[in-house]
Amino acid sequence: MEKIRNFIKKYDMVTTEDYIIAGVSGGADSVCLFFVLLKLKSELGTGFAVVHVNHGLRGEAADYDEAFVRQLCKKYDIPLEILQVDLESIAKKRKQSVEEAGRMIRREAFEGACRKYHGTKIALAHHQNDNAETLLWNLARGTGLSGMGGIRPVNGKYIRPLLCMDRNEIERFLQKRNLGFCTDESNMDTAYTRNRLRHQVIPVLQKSVNTQAVLHMNEAMEQIWELQDYMQEKSEEAFEKYAEISWEQSKYCLIRKEIQVEYPDILCRMAVRRAIGLVIGQTQDIGRAHICAVRDLFQKQAGRSLDLPCSVKAVRVYEGIKIYQVQKPADKNPDPVKPGIEGEHTGHDIPQPLCIPGETYLQMEGLIIRCSIFQKTECFSMKEIPEKNYTKWFDYDIIEEPPCIRTRQSGDYITIDQAGHRQKLKSWFINQKIPAGERDNICCIADGSEIMWILGYRMNSAYQVSSHTKQILQIEVVKEEAAFEQQE
Repeated sequence: MEKIRNFIKKYDMVTTEDYIIAGVSGGADSVCLFFVLLKLKSELGTGFAVVHVNHGLRGEAADYDEAFVRQLCKKYDIPLEILQVDLESIAKKRKQSVEEAGRMIRREAFEGACRKYHGTKIALAHHQNDNAETLLWNLARGTGLSGMGGIRPVNGKYIRPLLCMDRNEIERFLQKRNLGFCTDESNMDTAYTRNRLRHQVIPVLQKSVNTQAVLHMNEAMEQIWELQDYMQEKSEEAFEKYAEISWEQSKYCLIRKEIQVEYPDILCRMAVRRAIGLVIGQTQDIGRAHICAVRDLFQKQAGRSLDLPCSVKAVRVYEGIKIYQVQKPADKNPDPVKPGIEGEHTGHDIPQPLCIPGETYLQMEGLIIRCSIFQKTECFSMKEIPEKNYTKWFDYDIIEEPPCIRTRQSGDYITIDQAGHRQKLKSWFINQKIPAGERDNICCIADGSEIMWILGYRMNSAYQVSSHTKQILQIEVVKEEAAFEQQE
């Protein structure tokens, strides 16, 4: 326990003011975390609550784990939140692996409990073996400096107090205190990538290379964290000095050419990545090749440009490199035929996040999008689903990102049937014989690159309310005049 206390103190993980949400599956790692937090509760007065997610994958074994956690929390009078899901169904709908969908669902459950209990920290039971697996996985798939650091002890409000211990130390912690735990047989299934690393790669390293391989990998990652912090500090210094951001209607970021004279190449690349992130709100689709190509524009003549994912354009100007998101020009002579709403010309091409719950107003189109969330009742009937052109119900449980309203973008697609068959949005427009001049003006509700609803036409089959749905998202689109009349 003393080792854990010192680790928590080193990274300032917990204060007396904190209320902690802990993920507890019932396995050895999470049970150890439970009793560590219980000890901190008595020593520091920190409160905590537990979240347990039953993924519905292991039948009676999963129910046993849930019952175990219930009994554990009841015995020590700790608040408990249970979430039961059909993980396989959700993973299929989200077009994700079971592992990835499971991580997202757990994170959503932790965040929900954090809001409910006004939590300040979320504690997870990752340990040194988990971190070693993560490092190997990142290296094998290809990674930058951030991936080489594996899992951080503190990442925002997420804390990992057991990251100073390996699996054997955790088991000794439990044995010494005569504490029971559950064993998840799926952790032995090498069909999962992480399990292959756990059972087939790391044991070979420990047996044939060095018995302390896991410890040494964690020590190396700790040095990487220091390097990451230093590089982040220097990149922010460079960005502050040589980057200019415009937050006007035509948002852009200009990186001045002097940056490459004063700072090394790696900091120039970090500045480019940050600039793109500020312009479009994310860098998920931006790879190292894109970043290097933009950086190389410093050596080009003024006027040279690059087209990047997410409609991003980088242009070499006299002052340096200007990065902005391309806006599709509105049709000067729009055809009056219906685009998305009867008789309304849209031309809206900048993604606008939906206020959920609440109203989102599109001034150019004169539209109001009303969103509300409600729980599906036990006596729910499919007949309750509205059959209106501009009011739709969606399975809110499977939505990956905050939906936005926008016009089409490169890479957009829609799921057209319950079997999960996809179709590019462009192909769907062609099949429906929608004139080419109208396609750029049709508004869509989008979840990333997946179109949830083509306004005035059809919704995505994967987002339909089903027997597994727990929360329903209702989206209603009305014209501003109609909304005013309703208020009157």
